[in-house]
Amino acid sequence: LKAKCEIFNHMKPDGTVILNGDDELLRTLIGKLSHPTLTCGTGEGLDYTAYDVESDGLSHLSCKVKTPRGKCDLDIPALGAHMVYPALMAAAVGELFGLTGEDITRGVQGFLPTKMRMNIIRRGNDLVVLNDAYNANPQSMRAAAAVLGDAKDRRKVAVLGDMGELGDLTDQAHFNAGALAAMLGIDFVIAIGSKAARIADGAAMSGGDVVHFATKEEALPTVREQLRPNTSMLIKASHSMRFERLTEDLRKYYD
Repeated sequence: LKAKCEIFNHMKPDGTVILNGDDELLRTLIGKLSHPTLTCGTGEGLDYTAYDVESDGLSHLSCKVKTPRGKCDLDIPALGAHMVYPALMAAAVGELFGLTGEDITRGVQGFLPTKMRMNIIRRGNDLVVLNDAYNANPQSMRAAAAVLGDAKDRRKVAVLGDMGELGDLTDQAHFNAGALAAMLGIDFVIAIGSKAARIADGAAMSGGDVVHFATKEEALPTVREQLRPNTSMLIKASHSMRFERLTEDLRKYYD
C-alpha cells in the first residue's frame, strides 16, 4: 500500500483517483486524498458497482453495472470474477472522458487478454488450456485457481509452479496455494519447481491428488497425459519458470 501510494506524489492536482473499494487496504484511503476519488467494486455505497455477476465457466463473464450516470450490462470476454474490477475501472475512465453506456458496453466486449494472462486455448476432444503463465503471486494464484474451480462438468487439472520474490512468505504462500487447489475441487495438481514442493504438500494435506517434479522437462509427460478429453488445465507460475514452454508444447502435441 505504501509503494502504491507513491503515485499520488506525481499526479496533477486535478487528476482523479479510481480505487478498488472492495480492497481492505485501499478502502483506508477513501476520504483522505486531496484528489477527486471514485470507488469501484461489488460492495454497497461505491460509485461504480457490479451486481448479478455470472460466468459461463468457459469464456465469458457477465454483470450489471451501476454508475453515477446510469446502468448498463457488461459482457466481459474473460474468465474470473476478479475481472469485474478492471471492467468497472474502465467504465469509470470511460465516463470521465465522456463515453456513454453503449460505448462502454461495446468497448468491454472488444477486450482481448494480454499474452499469457488467462488465454484460453482450445483443442479437439474438448481440451481447454488456461494459459496464465505470465506471472504469479498469491493473489493471482487464488484468482486463477478459482477460475479453474468454476469449470462446470469438467475434469480440472492445475499445473502450478514457483512464485518468486515473496521473501518470508514463500513457504506459507506455496503451501496455501496447494491447499486451496484441493479445497476448490481441482481433480489433479502438478507442482513444478523447488518452491512448489510446498504446493504439493498443501494439496496432499488437504486431500488432493498431486505429484511434484523438480523441472518442466521431468513433468512434461505427465502434463501431456493429464490433458485428457473433457479436461480444463490451468498453467500458472512466475515468469522466471518459463511455463509458456509447456503451453507451446501442448499446442504442438495436440495440433
